[in-house]
Amino acid sequence: MSGDELVDLKFRLADGSDIGPSKYDSGATVTSLKEKIITQWPKDKENGPKSINDIKLINAGRILENNTTLAESRLPLSEVPGGVITMLVVVRPPLPDKNSDKVQDNSQKKGGCFCSIL
Repeated sequence: MSGDELVDLKFRLADGSDIGPSKYDSGATVTSLKEKIITQWPKDKENGPKSINDIKLINAGRILENNTTLAESRLPLSEVPGGVITMLVVVRPPLPDKNSDKVQDNSQKKGGCFCSIL
């Protein structure tokens, strides 16, 4: 497979909306695809990814590794010739703020016993 082959991709978000389709070089890495997703992320969507580590790309049931190219991660049985390949985008939910966790933990400790004897 040549490295200059163009592949049509679209990225399906959790709410069912899509980014794309767009043409990508088959030599492009998964990392570069994730960077493109971050720049094209819809501004009206909440909890968008902050970095490439917040995103997992899934193609045909396989999680794609950052260091692989598009050509290496394609499965010939999962695509239609001349069709658009849809990849699922999974975004890691934002981690809760450590300071707010401490406030909640302290409030639970100060509350005392909540047992009821009937």
